[in-house]
Amino acid sequence: MNIYDLFVKPYENYTAAQILLESSGAIFGTLSVYFSIKKNIWVYPTGIISTLIYVYILFNFGLLGDCLINVYYTIMSVYGWILWSKNSKDHVHVDVTWATKKEWIYAGILFILSFALVILIYYYKPYIDNLEGGLGLYHLDWANWLDIFTTSIFLVGMWFMAKQRIENWIFWIIGDFICMPMMIFKGLGITSVQYLVFTIMAILGYLSWKKSFKEKKVQ
Repeated sequence: MNIYDLFVKPYENYTAAQILLESSGAIFGTLSVYFSIKKNIWVYPTGIISTLIYVYILFNFGLLGDCLINVYYTIMSVYGWILWSKNSKDHVHVDVTWATKKEWIYAGILFILSFALVILIYYYKPYIDNLEGGLGLYHLDWANWLDIFTTSIFLVGMWFMAKQRIENWIFWIIGDFICMPMMIFKGLGITSVQYLVFTIMAILGYLSWKKSFKEKKVQ
C-alpha cells in the first residue's frame, strides 16, 4: 500500500465539509499542544474547540473510546482552565512539578477504571448500533483494542496535565505514537499526521517542562 492509498484515497468519498472539519480539529489540537509546551493557559480554549470537533468525528467513525476521551478532555479542559487560572500569577503561565507517589497511585486507579469502562461500552456497542449477534466484544478489530488502551493512557495524561505534572508528557508520547497507525487504518490520514506532530511536540514538551522545573529549583 502506497502513500496515496493511505492518506489520499480515503478522502475521495469525503465531502469538503468533512475534510475541513477534520483539518480544523487538527489545527486547533496542534495549537493546544503548542500552548501546553509554553505552559500557557490558552492550551485549554484551543483544546476545547479541537476536542468538540473530534467528539463528532470519532463517534461517526466508530472509535467510541477516543470519542469518550474527547468528551472527557472537554470536561477536564474546563477543570484545568480553572485550576491553572488559580495557580498562575499572571493568569497565563504556571509552574510545573513532578508527581507524588500518591498521585501515581491515583493515576493507576484512573487507568484501570477507564480501561474497564471503555471495554464495557464496546461490549454494549452492538446493542447501541442495533447489530445482530448480541452483546460482546466479537466486533472489535485491532484498532478498537488500541483505542481502548490509548483512551486509558490519555485519560491519565490529561489528569496529570491539569495537575501541572511533568509526567503528563510521557503518557502523551506513548499514546500519540500508538494512535498514528490506528488513525491510518480508520481512514483519518490528516489525524494520523497530526499524531505524528503531537509525538514530536510531546517530546519537546517533556524536555521543556523538565528544564523549566530545574531552572525554578535553582532559583
